[in-house]
Amino acid sequence: MERPTLITGADTGQNESASGGKGEDKPQSSRSTSANRQETDGGGADPGKGGEGGWDGGRGGEGLRGTGAERAEAAAAAAGRGGGGGAAAAGWGGKGGGRVANRGRGEGAAGRGAGRGGEGAAGCGRRGAGRRGEGAAGRGRVRGGRRGGSRRETGDEGWNIGIVRAPQGCGLSYNTLRELSGKDPSVVAITLSAHPALKEVLHQTEMRQDLIELLCLVLSQAFKSEADRCTIQHLAGIIKDSGFFRTILPYYLGGMGSESNTLRMADYPRHLKNILTILSEVLSIFPASSAQAASLLLTLVKASIDHLRAFGVDIQPQTEESVETLEGLIKHLQERSREGTLRSDKDTYALLPTTDEEMQQDFRTIPIYPTPEEFQQEQRPFLRPNLTSQRYTNTHLYLDTHFRLLREDFVRPLREGIQQLVRQMDKAGGSDEGGDNALKRKKFDDIRVYFDTKLVVPKCTSAGIAYIVQFDIQPLKFVHWQSSKRLIYGSLVCLSCDHFETFLFATVSDRDPKTLEQGLVQIAFTEESRSKLATFENDQLFLMIETTAYFEAYRYVLEGLKEQKEDNLPFQRYIVECNPDVQPPAYLQIMDDYDLSSVAHPDHEYNVQPFHCLDAHAWPRKEELGLDESQMKAFQLALTKELTIIQGPPGTGKTYVGLKIAQALLANQELWRDGHGQAPMLVVCYTNHALDQFLEGIHKFLPDGIVRVGGRSNSEILKRFNLKELTRSHKLLPADLHRAYGQVYRQLCEEERGIQTQSVKLECSLKGILRETFLQAAISDRHWESLNQQPPTGDGFQIWGEKKPSLIVEWLGLSSTVLLQRETENADRDDAAGESLEPEDGLIVIAEEADLIQKERLIEDGSGHRGGGDGKRNGNMEEAVKAVEERMLALNLNTDKVQPEQSEGGPWEIQRSQKKKLKNRIRKELGKSSAMTETEEDAVLDIWTLSQPDRWRLYRLWVERYRVTLRTIIHESEEAYQNAVDRLADIKRHENTYLLTKATVIGMTTTGAAKFRSVLQRVRPCLVIVEEAAEVLEAHTITTLSKACQHLILIGDHQQLRPSATVYELAKNFNLEMSMFERLVRMELPYVRLDYQHRMRPEIACLLTPHIYAKLENHPSVLDYDSIKGLDTNLFFVEHTNLEEEINDGKSHQNRHEAINLQGKVGFLNIPNRVCVALSRAKKGLYCIGNGAMLGQVKLWSNIFRTLREKDQIGNALTLCCQNHPERKVKVAHADDFKQAPQGGCTKPCEFRLDCGHVCVLACHPYDPQHKAYQCLKKCQQVLCDLGHKCKLLCHEKCPVKCPVRIEKIMPRCQHTQMVPCHQEPETFTCQEPCTERRHCGHPCELVCGEPCTSPCNVEVTLTLKCGHSQQDACFFKTHTQQPECRTACEEQLKCGHACRGSCGQCFQGRFHSPCLHNCDRLLICSHTCREPCTRNCPPCERPCENCCVHSRCMKPCGQPCAPCIEPCTWQCPHQSCSKLCHEPCDRLPCNQPCAKTLTCGHRCIGLCGDKCPNKCRICDHDEVTKIFFGTEDEPEAFFIQLEDCGHIIEYTAMDYYIGMDANQQASGEEDVVIKLKECPKCKTPIRKNLRYGSHINRCLAEIEMVKLKINGCQANLEKHRKTLRKQWADNHPLLKMLCQKDHMQISDRLKKCVLAKDLLILENQMDFLIKVAKLKKIQREKLSATQRSTLGEHFEEFVRWLNNPGQRFTEQQVFDLQRELQRITLLTELHARCHMAGTRGQSDKIQSEVQTITEVLEKHGQFTEQAQHLVREAMKELDQKLPATGLGINEEEKKMIVSALHMQPGHWFKCPNGHVYIITECGGATVSRLCTDCEATIGGANHTLAGGNQVASEMDGAQHPAWSETNNLQNFNLPDF
Repeated sequence: MERPTLITGADTGQNESASGGKGEDKPQSSRSTSANRQETDGGGADPGKGGEGGWDGGRGGEGLRGTGAERAEAAAAAAGRGGGGGAAAAGWGGKGGGRVANRGRGEGAAGRGAGRGGEGAAGCGRRGAGRRGEGAAGRGRVRGGRRGGSRRETGDEGWNIGIVRAPQGCGLSYNTLRELSGKDPSVVAITLSAHPALKEVLHQTEMRQDLIELLCLVLSQAFKSEADRCTIQHLAGIIKDSGFFRTILPYYLGGMGSESNTLRMADYPRHLKNILTILSEVLSIFPASSAQAASLLLTLVKASIDHLRAFGVDIQPQTEESVETLEGLIKHLQERSREGTLRSDKDTYALLPTTDEEMQQDFRTIPIYPTPEEFQQEQRPFLRPNLTSQRYTNTHLYLDTHFRLLREDFVRPLREGIQQLVRQMDKAGGSDEGGDNALKRKKFDDIRVYFDTKLVVPKCTSAGIAYIVQFDIQPLKFVHWQSSKRLIYGSLVCLSCDHFETFLFATVSDRDPKTLEQGLVQIAFTEESRSKLATFENDQLFLMIETTAYFEAYRYVLEGLKEQKEDNLPFQRYIVECNPDVQPPAYLQIMDDYDLSSVAHPDHEYNVQPFHCLDAHAWPRKEELGLDESQMKAFQLALTKELTIIQGPPGTGKTYVGLKIAQALLANQELWRDGHGQAPMLVVCYTNHALDQFLEGIHKFLPDGIVRVGGRSNSEILKRFNLKELTRSHKLLPADLHRAYGQVYRQLCEEERGIQTQSVKLECSLKGILRETFLQAAISDRHWESLNQQPPTGDGFQIWGEKKPSLIVEWLGLSSTVLLQRETENADRDDAAGESLEPEDGLIVIAEEADLIQKERLIEDGSGHRGGGDGKRNGNMEEAVKAVEERMLALNLNTDKVQPEQSEGGPWEIQRSQKKKLKNRIRKELGKSSAMTETEEDAVLDIWTLSQPDRWRLYRLWVERYRVTLRTIIHESEEAYQNAVDRLADIKRHENTYLLTKATVIGMTTTGAAKFRSVLQRVRPCLVIVEEAAEVLEAHTITTLSKACQHLILIGDHQQLRPSATVYELAKNFNLEMSMFERLVRMELPYVRLDYQHRMRPEIACLLTPHIYAKLENHPSVLDYDSIKGLDTNLFFVEHTNLEEEINDGKSHQNRHEAINLQGKVGFLNIPNRVCVALSRAKKGLYCIGNGAMLGQVKLWSNIFRTLREKDQIGNALTLCCQNHPERKVKVAHADDFKQAPQGGCTKPCEFRLDCGHVCVLACHPYDPQHKAYQCLKKCQQVLCDLGHKCKLLCHEKCPVKCPVRIEKIMPRCQHTQMVPCHQEPETFTCQEPCTERRHCGHPCELVCGEPCTSPCNVEVTLTLKCGHSQQDACFFKTHTQQPECRTACEEQLKCGHACRGSCGQCFQGRFHSPCLHNCDRLLICSHTCREPCTRNCPPCERPCENCCVHSRCMKPCGQPCAPCIEPCTWQCPHQSCSKLCHEPCDRLPCNQPCAKTLTCGHRCIGLCGDKCPNKCRICDHDEVTKIFFGTEDEPEAFFIQLEDCGHIIEYTAMDYYIGMDANQQASGEEDVVIKLKECPKCKTPIRKNLRYGSHINRCLAEIEMVKLKINGCQANLEKHRKTLRKQWADNHPLLKMLCQKDHMQISDRLKKCVLAKDLLILENQMDFLIKVAKLKKIQREKLSATQRSTLGEHFEEFVRWLNNPGQRFTEQQVFDLQRELQRITLLTELHARCHMAGTRGQSDKIQSEVQTITEVLEKHGQFTEQAQHLVREAMKELDQKLPATGLGINEEEKKMIVSALHMQPGHWFKCPNGHVYIITECGGATVSRLCTDCEATIGGANHTLAGGNQVASEMDGAQHPAWSETNNLQNFNLPDF
């Protein structure tokens, strides 16, 4: 046999391709594609029928159903399968028919499909008839010769399998792959799997060695991605059947086994590792279809390893371990294959199979979804209780416990419910239809049952393929779907058709009450169930079970627990080990300087200074922070402990404290955020409402930087922060992922179109009666002829747009005649049947309850496709569906047009009630599952002779056939669509990660946090605040935490609401309902309880204390509440003895007297937490209704009742008191009793006489005693006009001045009849008929007839703007002189290097860009970072100055020079002292004597004499003190300095050396030293306060002050500069009159106020530009006409607006933009001046083309570039040649020659009014007049006075005055020249 060519030589070029063909060197590429199909063991759909080969020598499948000859064409395209099928993958021939090998491609086609036929992957068949050599490129062995290509010598330089490279032009070249190999694994995986050329590259069977190795590297890198599971699966699916995997890699490994070049051999272990990674992933994802190829590859790998080891190449142990693991797995798969249990690739296997029983019990091996075995067996799973009184022994046990408990909580109701259902089904198994009805009426405890469920229509959703399923609605007629909790989004359903021997799982993915009423709901199957779905028949009926638990929340958390690694769980010290010694957050060990001025009480805002938060004595007082005592403790604990627990009883302000904590943390985020400004704060709440409330509070002090992830928010404030909104407005994907997104999205859209085309037809088949033309393929020929033989009766249903009636409708007996007859016959029967339906419950329905639950469950994560316009697409889809409905349906049940209309005014009319019954009957028939069998169908000869029921049965058979055909087509695209959706979701996760990483605060619900757990692991939030923490199951809290979390704050109250478990036993016996919050409190970890309640009046609070809370103080604000009016008490408990009734749907009950009880059970009010919540909601009044005798059985209630009885606040009736008649009191014990006080008073009539004369009709009412707000509702009796029209308003309403009664009047202009107010003349009335006119643009006028059609047309059209961009805008802009602002993004790179964020319109088409807002963040001289937006020169720092000493602190802004402290220096000790001033360097040396003081612990101080004593002890804090940093810390006599700024302790000799390093460098002249404060060597905090190093600090501060002075400028110099500018402005005053008065005054005012150098610099620039503008305006006024000045005036006004823009800071970009625009305006002015001159000379036509060219360049949109300027200058030169500036038509040289030749002194040359030059001799004074020879204008003059319009021609000789007088003559010369 032949094999792919092994080509030797140094073949490393990336641009060569394989040679092939008949001896020609033509580059060719393989073009085959991989068939996407279901794999089975053996490599084909029918194992054992294929060719003779297989990698293991066994028999392979054909790869496709049928023989090789029958399927050769399809098999040729399948990866790794030749015409002979699976055997071809081994490189051996199959027996397929090669006769079609070259079909459709020609003989020279290169590729695996062409020329291979039955040869298989190796290219040589045993019987194939393919034409080798002509089709396959370069396949023969090259041993001294060549086939169709150049000869390659054999040697040690290297070897290749062919020379095929990645196809050029497709974007996946060698260089692309090499660049990709260095990127993040996720980016590699997504980019590679989405690339359209990947399949083509991998399906090559010939490849260069370096390309093979690079591909292996890139693929192995991709498989390292952990978060992109779907993408990895797709990538593995492409690889497993590729020529690369089945042909190239085996030959590559074979060549490795014969390699002798030692240099290349040394690299092979690395390549082997990559190959093993690929092999491992492909085998684990596709075990069945890749096992054979993997077996061969593994054999070759082992052989290669042996060969390399023999030559001394070192093989890593990890490589050998991988080989052993793979070998074990392959053996396991082969055993499964022999046993027949290896079914498909959907069976997944671990790479580390183990028989260890303990490992099998690991919770990570337990599936999340229940298994069939669990439903069959009675025994319960192994569970451990949640430990609440002792620590966990290890983290694995902790995670295992919570996983098992949480899983059991959702599995048990489903398991027990199904077991109960199965038992009932077994009992009813042999019964008749009555038994089935009894089963349908049966109510089950834990599940809801839906009968006769079938899959109807697949739907393409953003989450993947979903299905509309239909269930029998008859047993659920009583359900009020709008409020029912049935089938809410996220609920888990289980479908089975075999008594739950097998089943499918799905979740409700969309819910519409209207479709639920029809028995339709949308569900999405799980991944495993989707694969099983294909094995069921299309018309299969299922029993569908719904569990009440919200499964999605369970699933996310269970998955998170399984993924949680023990080592990565933060706070194990407290959560698992329950250690009560809570440490400060790790970040505070670095720096603990807190500034709480932002959270201080407004009265103390400026008193709160930064302090060390770990120093308890340094904290501000609670009054300064606006907190009470317990709130202060909680606040302090939260900021100083890495795990904080805050209990907030009702009304104590836990949210208030939580927001204070959040504000303090955010104000000091430099402490806890990483150096890149990442590691955001995560806020987690149990409910969306609480999340909105907390984030709205944060928004008050953090206007930006919030991202909200959770259910749909009701908050308008937070709308723009929702993740979905942010992903729309921020495009954050890098280029590689963005391209991948586009490629996958295009594939998804293509598949979606195919699915939707058929789905719409499926949907239509449910909505009514199909036309016979669509069913023709499903109807036998005989029956089709029979249907068409019987003509319709003429009263069949009309087809819209046609007149032909439908045969199907006629045949089904739905014509009008038959219909009305049947309606009469069945009327009585229908009425009787209607009575059997259960009535609706007579309850008040909370219509929004289901919506609220669904809203809580939905998580808006922006996961919809970025195609945009979802609403528009849905709208288009609806239109498309309607169009298809009209074509397909002869009768549409979803419209009102269900009756036929024979002709207009025909005799047959179907009444509304009959129409409704008709619809119901048709729906009932269509919903039936019984259909005629094919045998019965064959027996029917004439379908018109069938009875009506049989006709419906036959029709249902036809429809089902039609639907089967559609579903078969759909199924082919479903898997590809789902695959694309999953891969898009992987990319979307990366986008969410980028977005969340940039956030400051992330807000999530607990469910959202669990769903986004993989993203959170990447975002790495450092700080987590959990609100409502006591309501959250501990497992939910666990999955919220990431490894990077350093600070956790839990806020809640375990004595109010607790977590809710579905299974009561798990809550009671296994402590599942105990939150982490409560468990840690019980384990005695430190916590703070807030003590002062601000909500309830004291009488209500007494019910909580001491019965629930041992201590709860009343804040003074609750002591002054007013009493409740109309009652004699503010607190009362009404006792009764009525019991509950059961409600039809579900477990709920009703009590028509009050609310809560059944059969003497207390229920949830037995739980103290529930009681606490119930009693603590009220603020001013609390009134309870309940069964006191029953509740009194509970000890807590008994104690509460005792308190109530002591105060006479309990009884059988509540006393109402009339405020108007205090003597009248009413006892109310039942609802009817309240009728005695209908208006809140008593039953006496009010009888108050109103101002209108009427009497108040109300009963006694305490409100509005003077009836100021009362409105008389009697009719007004006022007559309004002469026609006797009465006022139609109510008495309290003001009568109109003019009669508004409308009467018919004819409009005189249009003759329309209109209802016009009585008082109004028709001429003045605007006719309201629609206008029939069309506008000039062609659009219809949208106004009414009476309005003039003069308003602008606002129909949106596509406009092409002057800038060249297009956008949708109002039509009137097409004819409007002013265009709309262009909204296209600018995105031009600015001078600062950042992209412009403005739009084309905002940036004036690139002429003046919007200011760059990118943060500067440079380090300033003061050690702060610059907060200015993008700037080249940072301005002085505006933060508060941190320089201070023992005497005082500087209160100026940080960037301003500090006043030196001139108090005496306080540094002294018993040995020496300093005599200098505080700001001067000290004149004493540091004292190195040990400190003689004793610490509070009794041990000796470790500091030095004269220094502040460190707060650490060598004995008590031994480990911390002696921790090695510089190396001298552990010496016995080591002494330490404590830095006051950060608190770190440093050994003094090392610190002395560190401080003196800069001085030593300067002394030795080694290098320049940066001017800045020395920093703590541990935490980099600047050292500002330290006596020992005061000299150094003062020297540094002095140098810094010099720099500040340099930056700010000397005040004297600033004043001098300001005066200079004021003089400059004053000097230009005459010129500046050209400017707007406002601009002139504004500059003058600012010159008086400017005190800073940066302000003067801005002003100087502004003045400079304004002066230039003024000069240009002067030229315009003198040289241009009024029209020209008006035209240019717009440019000047726009330029000045730019100049005066508030954001004008004269950055490099802004100055550049202004300069370019000024240059453009200058040239425009110059051009207009020349045009004016040409006009005066009558030469305008001469220069018209040049002027037009220059004008086009100058008026062109966009910035005026230097290239454009050059073009204009050159054009100006050409213009000068045609129009010389002298006006003589001569150039400059000619002019000089003429002036010189005449020997005239300056002042003799003049010009006429039109610019023509002439000369006056003699004295140069005009004494005579003449006519100009050019234009006949008057020239010269008389009496030495020029004629009007004549003037001196200065351009000739420079003279400014005539030469006729000596005075004027002298002025024409520069006197110093004489």
